Amino acid sequence: MKISNEWLVKQLARPKGKVDVVLDTDTYNEIDDQYALAYMIKSDDKLNLEAIYAAPFYNKKSASPADGMEKSYAEIMNVLDLMERQDLKSVVKKGSDRYLLDEKTPVESDAARDLVERAMAHTPEKPLYVVAIAAITNVASALLMQPDIRERIVVVWLGGQAHFWPENREFNLFQDVAAARVLFGCQVPVVQLPCMGVVSAFRTSGPELEYHLKGKNKLCDYLVDVTTKEALVDGGNHTWTRPIWDVTAVAWLLDEAFELDCLVPAPIPEYDDRYAFDPTNHLIKYVYYIDRDRLMADLFEKLAK
Repeated sequence: MKISNEWLVKQLARPKGKVDVVLDTDTYNEIDDQYALAYMIKSDDKLNLEAIYAAPFYNKKSASPADGMEKSYAEIMNVLDLMERQDLKSVVKKGSDRYLLDEKTPVESDAARDLVERAMAHTPEKPLYVVAIAAITNVASALLMQPDIRERIVVVWLGGQAHFWPENREFNLFQDVAAARVLFGCQVPVVQLPCMGVVSAFRTSGPELEYHLKGKNKLCDYLVDVTTKEALVDGGNHTWTRPIWDVTAVAWLLDEAFELDCLVPAPIPEYDDRYAFDPTNHLIKYVYYIDRDRLMADLFEKLAK
């Protein structure tokens, strides 16, 4: 059944009041996922965190997508320990151990099954918000397993580059292009936060982290130390800055002052690291600007508590 743009526009309006959310994260891949996870937990006045899903990733920090998922699962637990939130460990689920083989076959996992179950317990009038900051394998698998959930969820995904960017080889997208094509092709309500050209502006520096977070609590000290070490390993020096991209996906649900967005036809991720565009495609929300200073201030204030 084709979903109307009128309905999508309604579902993609920023929610009012407290909402139910799940987080899909490749937490060990970079340092920004840890900031996003902690920011979501510390925003419990607006976000009711129902579950956390470990997502696969494959790069120099993992031996395979499965190894990346297992390391992310362990890092989620580490962050919860640092925050003394052992109560949330029971809702952490392991996700896919591989990427989609094609655009029709899901990868079943505890995370995908949990997402289907939680989504089906929601309604179009009170949807489940899926904040996804990794390869979209777990979410696409759930949509393939139970297509009816598309009317009961809203997916906020940090993935792909800006639509004007000359290439689309962005980590969360190129790992599993098939999953991205499922996401953008199935008419589920999607909020896209593109990386290069938009979210790449959300950067922090060593001196800034030292000033705002160092010595505040165990979590903050961990974030400062790991962020600094990663920046230096990646060729940084005393003047480095580093994007902490994933925070912006959580922020979309918190305050409209943090980000500007617009409605655009859903892009079509191609297998050659490019987008294709069809002006008749169904609509998605597209974030095109981040108020870096306003959002960073809110992040630091919450993390330091």
